[in-house]
Amino acid sequence: MILNGQKSIQTLKLSNMNKFLTYFVFFSLLYVSCASAQVVLIDPGHGGEDCGAMAYQKYKKQKKVQVICEKDIALIIAKKVQKYLRPDFNAYLTRTIDSTVGLEKRANMADKIRADIFISIHLNSSKMKNGQGYETFYLSNHNDKAVKKIEQVENKNAKGEQAIINKILADLVIDRVAPQSKRLATLLHKEISKNIKKKYKLTDRGIKPALFYVLALSKRPSVLLEAGFVSNEREIKKILNNDFQNKYALAVANGIRRYFKKNKGFPFF
Repeated sequence: MILNGQKSIQTLKLSNMNKFLTYFVFFSLLYVSCASAQVVLIDPGHGGEDCGAMAYQKYKKQKKVQVICEKDIALIIAKKVQKYLRPDFNAYLTRTIDSTVGLEKRANMADKIRADIFISIHLNSSKMKNGQGYETFYLSNHNDKAVKKIEQVENKNAKGEQAIINKILADLVIDRVAPQSKRLATLLHKEISKNIKKKYKLTDRGIKPALFYVLALSKRPSVLLEAGFVSNEREIKKILNNDFQNKYALAVANGIRRYFKKNKGFPFF
């Protein structure tokens, strides 16, 4: 009886040891898998007190006008991009609700989560009602006057000393990340064009270099997407369409996948 009891104790110990090893191996593999997954930070532009570009949609029957904010559409698209990236990537948002988040705080998040790339989602606007199309910006220096006007809008929250500091930091970062940012922009823009250009009859405004502080401060390969013009009555109807938003978000996710496939090996950060 004593021998049988000793055997039972030994069997129990072995059983517990096997369970422990099984759990240890499982969680080790899970940790390695999570650690090796690329990290993407998706930034829905504006938010909170900052509406971004505004559109006014008229309803004749109800005799009312609805204000449409860039910040809301950007958040919807950003959440869809995040959904399409999971579970293959660790995808995060700089904001998940309608809240005010400063440029520096958005950029600091990239450092905190050690993001490999930074994607900022926006919508365009123009005083000219016929302004139309989608475009993709990547971090770099340039002398384009039209782009400088857009920069003034997107960089407006940085003033005085902070604007000077941001400019210095941007100059230091650009040479290091510009080539990768351009590759990222090229792949994303190609996928976006493939998904929405023909079906929604949108104008391709191309890929352009720009000095956006939110991209420079992120200190990693980054792009800023302009999905279309909220100031264009025909275009805003397309942008508000759920099918358009899904196809645009899927294109962005596919572009990100292609970027990481072409840039295998050690992460950039």
